[in-house]
Amino acid sequence: MSSVLITGASRGIGRAIAVELARRGHRVIATARHPEDLADLPVDQRLRLDVTDQESVDQAMKDAGDIDVLISNAGDTVRAPLESVPLAEADRLFQLNTLGALRVVQGVLPAMRERGAGRLIFISSVQGRLVLPMIGLYGASKWALEALAETLAIETRHFGVKVSLVQPGAVSSGGAERASVFLREGDPYAPLLNALSALRGESITPEDVARTVADTVENAEPPLRIPVGAPAERLLAARKQAPEDAPFLATQIDW
Repeated sequence: MSSVLITGASRGIGRAIAVELARRGHRVIATARHPEDLADLPVDQRLRLDVTDQESVDQAMKDAGDIDVLISNAGDTVRAPLESVPLAEADRLFQLNTLGALRVVQGVLPAMRERGAGRLIFISSVQGRLVLPMIGLYGASKWALEALAETLAIETRHFGVKVSLVQPGAVSSGGAERASVFLREGDPYAPLLNALSALRGESITPEDVARTVADTVENAEPPLRIPVGAPAERLLAARKQAPEDAPFLATQIDW
């Protein structure tokens, strides 16, 4: 069985992944900014890890020991039009969703390269390949994550390291409900936010994502990109078939 480190394991998708991998007998190292939130997880180690803090990452790498698989899951989202979203929020999302993932990769990759084996699994999104209005910053951070992951797949395959991007659509993890919303009073973009639910479509559960991630860990030759669930497969197939000379929106909305 593999030794698996998961970032952002305190709730939602990360927690479900930790439970599923532990159930399958893997050595699970669950991490979160507040390790007390991991107390009830049936895992081998519970560590503090803030992916935006280099000292925290360095210490977690020392405490975790050998890591066969990194599951890079920590992330967040916001709701705001690009016209007025605070740039501090853009910086925060990229530090967490994109550079945070790279920071942890830099912590685990040297040992994987020296051993000639390892797995890097990134929890991306269909929004790593398409965009939704009012969630543009999140999408941009995931597009950037996908670029980093695809580059890593090329750079590290000679060293026996396999890279995968797991791409769910809407997930009933509570993340959308917790998302900060940045709209002014009487904001002209408010109707678009109200119409957003029509675009998100059918939801899958964190457990659906967890099973796909666990299957990827156990797949000897995993693909680079792995859509999760029929809604994600349909969206990504539609995006692939759409012309590149105009913005793509899977469902037209009236706002």
